[in-house]
Amino acid sequence: MRASLKRSLGWVEAGFYLSGIALLSVFFVLRFEGEQQREAGLAAFEAASTAVSGTGQEPGPHALLPGEAPDQSLWADKRIREYEQSLAVDAGPPLAVMKIGKLGIEVPVYDGASDLNLNRGVGRIRGTARIDANGNLGIAGHRDGFFRGLKDIAIGDAIQVRSLEREVTYTVSSIDIVDPDDVSVLSPTDNMSVTLVTCYPFYYVGHAPKRFIVKAEAEHFLAIN
Repeated sequence: MRASLKRSLGWVEAGFYLSGIALLSVFFVLRFEGEQQREAGLAAFEAASTAVSGTGQEPGPHALLPGEAPDQSLWADKRIREYEQSLAVDAGPPLAVMKIGKLGIEVPVYDGASDLNLNRGVGRIRGTARIDANGNLGIAGHRDGFFRGLKDIAIGDAIQVRSLEREVTYTVSSIDIVDPDDVSVLSPTDNMSVTLVTCYPFYYVGHAPKRFIVKAEAEHFLAIN
């Protein structure tokens, strides 16, 4: 009886062990494929940029280098899975690429804050200023994905937004926490500015009750040849 019980327990332990290996394999495959697709999104932008310029030169300083991948160490597992699923849909190249060097963020900016766009990058909030135009450009992102790093942003940090026409460097001027219905943060401005929007708290379980708002003013402009 005891020998039979031991054999049964042995098979159970082996089953748990193999299941654990299988789950880990799926997890790492999803991460790898998600990173490849994010790389493809940035590469698509660079390809469009090269086509517009007609120079045939190598991608500029914000191009994704071979082997580079997003740092997903702070991402929620659910966000990684949804990111991978969203990339099965061809949404075309992004409008721009946003970079916050201090935080290690480099992400495609798509037009519209739909679930599809926010799972594969960040999205321009429709109704706000367009890329490269005067006014208040609103950009939304998930707190458990690409915008998780915003928890460490500080006043004075630089935000770069590179379109097909030029690269604009913004300087962070304010950081606020507001209620979800406070749309005044997206009010039009006379000057060129950008407002980053994500949910808050960053590690809240469930639907976060607040919004984390980062405002920045345009300081420098660089034409893209």
